[in-house]
Amino acid sequence: MATGGGVSRDLEAIVLAAGAGARFGGGKLTAPWRGGVLIDGALAAAFAAPVRSVVVVTGADPRVAGAARAFAAQVGETARLRLAHAEDHAQGMAASLRAGVDALPPDTAGAFLFLGDMPRIPPRILQPLADALAKGAVAAAPAFEGRRGHPVLFGREMFSDLRALTGDAGARALLATLGRRVVQIESSDAGVLFDVDVKGAPGLPA
Repeated sequence: MATGGGVSRDLEAIVLAAGAGARFGGGKLTAPWRGGVLIDGALAAAFAAPVRSVVVVTGADPRVAGAARAFAAQVGETARLRLAHAEDHAQGMAASLRAGVDALPPDTAGAFLFLGDMPRIPPRILQPLADALAKGAVAAAPAFEGRRGHPVLFGREMFSDLRALTGDAGARALLATLGRRVVQIESSDAGVLFDVDVKGAPGLPA
């Protein structure tokens, strides 16, 4: 695993983008955001991570795949983009997680989990997370003023636990069981906590 910057030979990124965005009224990830669409923010962070490729998990919104392809082409990252469709996305975020983990190459040492509705992840937090994993952490996450945020980087020893999750709580329950085994890296940027749930969020048209 590479440390100190650059692309790791064995880390991957997963962008969870299969949800329906019901509280938003649908179409959340393809809603306008800063000259593009909302998922562009998460994709920009994922491609900035020290990873070989970025797996975007699609599901409820058929426009998400096209948006991901368009962004990757725009920033010259088409070769690093991979799409995985979660057929059972209606079962909740755990289904999306399974689809993402199942799409990883067999030699993957760790995977960043990005949420498609978190467009303000600061890229400078990503390498310190990778460094924590390289030093033996089973998982690493950023924190702002003591509150754990995203993305979370999981080591491969946690992949079977991620596959075993159910419902819509995502990896939160798994992180709770790990306790202090999750290394938290303090971030000075509240973007590690910022997500979009409803229309009218900062930066979005009302």
